[in-house]
Amino acid sequence: QVQPVESGGGLVQAGGSLTLSCSVSGGTFVGDDMVAWYRQAPGKEREVIATITWDDGSRHYTDSMRGRFTIYRNYHENRAFLHVNGLKFEETAMYCCGVERDTVVYWGQGTQVTVSS
Repeated sequence: QVQPVESGGGLVQAGGSLTLSCSVSGGTFVGDDMVAWYRQAPGKEREVIATITWDDGSRHYTDSMRGRFTIYRNYHENRAFLHVNGLKFEETAMYCCGVERDTVVYWGQGTQVTVSS
């Protein structure tokens, strides 16, 4: 069982920045785990922001998310991160970490990001 745990959300003014963190409760990221950051706003569909492969750090971004979002991992801290600049009011959402391991995707509970205008 893989239980991702997110942290780092909160209230931020429009134009501000945040760094979100994802770790595995009681465990570690391993090998070819793929870590993804998603967000879901009330009444909207889940959006993929970016993914990163744990072992080699290769990254992919949804086209609309390029530029202001950076996904990265710290191998020694055993954490994956999502940094976002220039937050917009409409980006208020629950930001979630998903870990794909052996074709199974495990979801965290998410961390709420609220952007004030």
